[in-house]
Amino acid sequence: MTRAERKRPIVAALYREALPPRLAEVEELAEVRLTKAEGLAEALDGADVLYQWHSFSPALRENWGAASSLRWVHATAAGVSQLMFDELVASDVTYTNSRGVLSRAIAEFALGFVLDMAKDAQGSFRLQQQQRWQHRVTRKIHGQSALVVGTGSIGRETARLFRAVGMNVDGAGRTGRTGDSDFGRIHSSVDLAAVVHGYDYLVLAAPLTNGTRGLVNAEVLAAMKPSAHLINVGRGELVDTGALTDALVAGSIAGAALDVVNPEPLPEGHALWGMENVIITPHMSGDTEEYLDDLGRLFVDNLKRYSSGEPLENVVDKALGFVTIPASSLAN
Repeated sequence: MTRAERKRPIVAALYREALPPRLAEVEELAEVRLTKAEGLAEALDGADVLYQWHSFSPALRENWGAASSLRWVHATAAGVSQLMFDELVASDVTYTNSRGVLSRAIAEFALGFVLDMAKDAQGSFRLQQQQRWQHRVTRKIHGQSALVVGTGSIGRETARLFRAVGMNVDGAGRTGRTGDSDFGRIHSSVDLAAVVHGYDYLVLAAPLTNGTRGLVNAEVLAAMKPSAHLINVGRGELVDTGALTDALVAGSIAGAALDVVNPEPLPEGHALWGMENVIITPHMSGDTEEYLDDLGRLFVDNLKRYSSGEPLENVVDKALGFVTIPASSLAN
């Protein structure tokens, strides 16, 4: 049977342990081949779509030779640059990600970090454990300034929440510009060391690319205000961990809240674990009670589009590794 004659697409669904949610809805729209990594080559033979529920598996790269009929890959992650490889980038295969599904939850987590640090929740908990009634003063967040690195979906949700509580928020992205709908202004991320001194919070929500890897290095950290805090809800490799550790030990920044680290997980005995001015969470900022179902719903909606020949949502620029949005659509 030719592709033109086939009424339903063939979807190879790559999973690791738990099956994808909303599987019955997917099966209504397509012939589904459930597979783990070791069976992917067989599942890809004649398949139109790869549903990468095991979002960070390298199995597609390892079995690319079996993907001759592949037309679309969907990953259940927002940051997918690490999944790109030369043959995939050069191909006509459309790649979509899960941009936007977890953005609000991650933004809430970032705001929670700000509140935690400003109100010294960690200090209160330590005193509670010691059964000590010790009055202190804390900081307001109204009027405080934040620079959000990453002006995509996560960064924008973060900016909106921060502005809602009275913070002044600018952004940093690939290109500097003014007139943005969510940020007071957007700096070029290459100028980070030159502008970061003006902010109380440096929030990382950028994808990991060749241009952002190690972006927050010793130079940037040294340029921050001693009272400033670093928040990372993006990728651990955005930060030079050694330089961050040194800056915290030296007191050149006030503290850090890290949902992602490099390496991940953070090794037992690492100096960051024991610092009272550091909050570490295990890469969980987007993982709410509903997030798996939300990820499944996005794929079903896109599969309906694919089946009816409509344009797909969240198409990734494979050379860049993320979804691009025209700047003109974000201006006031």
